Amino acid sequence: MDIRVLGRVDYAATYDAMRTFTDGRDDGTPDQLWLCEHAPVYTLGQAGKPEHVLNPRQIEVVQTDRGGQVTYHGPGQVVAYPLVDLRRLGIFVKEYVFRLETALIQTLNSWDITGHRVAGAPGIYVSLAAPSSHGQLTGPRPDPFAGLGKIAALGIKITRHRTYHGVALNVAMDLSPFDGINPCGYAGLRSVDLATLGVSTDWGTAAARLGERLATHLSP
Repeated sequence: MDIRVLGRVDYAATYDAMRTFTDGRDDGTPDQLWLCEHAPVYTLGQAGKPEHVLNPRQIEVVQTDRGGQVTYHGPGQVVAYPLVDLRRLGIFVKEYVFRLETALIQTLNSWDITGHRVAGAPGIYVSLAAPSSHGQLTGPRPDPFAGLGKIAALGIKITRHRTYHGVALNVAMDLSPFDGINPCGYAGLRSVDLATLGVSTDWGTAAARLGERLATHLSP
């Protein structure tokens, strides 16, 4: 896999570039992984409901063709775009999502932070009271997000077995723009970053760790 560290790039231009790459690739085109950061922007999924944007203030809202509802991208967040041929990799969509989430969980574990999946809500969550606890979420959970904060979002698009869009890991960012939306369509869901959890790291380190884990799980 060809890993490209793009740094801070314009969201709309990167979105266009992903689609152009995917439309133009053939069976022999090597997979790529783009690691980047965006200026503040809200993005709506293909079926995203505008009412989940509560108060955009001066932040641009961009309609996209990925799955999911609304999310926020901004400085201090690592955004990873795997451009992968699933047929060549020999996996289907469910396994692809599982591998993306596994890479995020393993990346968090490198800082002794335990990531959790929540059924029906793609992305990765952490226990706010005990982010380093290795205990799993158990028992009846009438509110599946009780005591949790979302640290990583996931939204993908697959066309002709080829992927674009991807995942976003919150590292050290201004979290207040998340208050202007229902993150991923869930009212009251708290968003957190590594800095909130007491982890001191920089964007480059976080990007390298996430990139390495994604490449491992998405390479033949």
